[in-house]
Amino acid sequence: MPSPRVLILRAPGTNCDEETAFAFEKAGAIAEPIHVNRLAENPALKDRYQVLCIPGGFSYGDDIAAGRILATRLREHLAELVDTFVHGTGDRLVLGICNGMQVLMRLGVLTEGVGQTGRAPATLTWNNHGRFEDRWVHLAVDESPCVFLRGIKHMYLPMAHAEGKFVAENAEVLEQLREQGRLAIRYTEGEQSGVKSEILPFPHNPNGADANVAGVCDATGRVFGLMPHPERHIDPLQHPCWTRRDEQPAEGDGLAMFRNAVEWFE
Repeated sequence: MPSPRVLILRAPGTNCDEETAFAFEKAGAIAEPIHVNRLAENPALKDRYQVLCIPGGFSYGDDIAAGRILATRLREHLAELVDTFVHGTGDRLVLGICNGMQVLMRLGVLTEGVGQTGRAPATLTWNNHGRFEDRWVHLAVDESPCVFLRGIKHMYLPMAHAEGKFVAENAEVLEQLREQGRLAIRYTEGEQSGVKSEILPFPHNPNGADANVAGVCDATGRVFGLMPHPERHIDPLQHPCWTRRDEQPAEGDGLAMFRNAVEWFE
């Protein structure tokens, strides 16, 4: 089968599109950054792609709230694009990284089917300490249908955000998401540590997220958003301690996510 084509959605303030496109291409995909204005002018462009990726950055300066303006533009002007990738026939994938996850959360596509109708069952809000946080974090993968995380148990990735704290409306919503395997990836204490539900202290949980949640998928596993940046660790030399490691792995932890997306179409 030909290599899947990836639409890297750009907007004013997006700044991780080139790195994300490179990661997909290194995994075997064909990636093309497309500005949201170009899509609004020609919505039919969406039909060329099998993967929609909203990369990291600060779309529209994170005015009002992180990801809200881009989410509103998608909802009001490109609803068909969102519906095609999220609710289509099952042969498309969606990935939101950092600001991209914030956009997907504002759209409500990561938490569909839980909570009360008409109310947001969960959101992303300011980190507990109220400031931007930039550090490397250990992540454990929960049992999940997530396509992007198949075969992955642990990752060590950088995160960089101010509004990345996952908060559920109540314990019932959190439990529904957990039972469906949608709390796909969580902050953890170290490489040998597994998934934990009690909130870990800073810096293991860098923002105070409920149940240490770092990423959420939809019920199908085809739509996934995470706050850490897999595109920033696709090469072993990107590891912060690469000069002190006895043996370098063949690749960075994040590359497996992009490869999983490509292999989904084989």
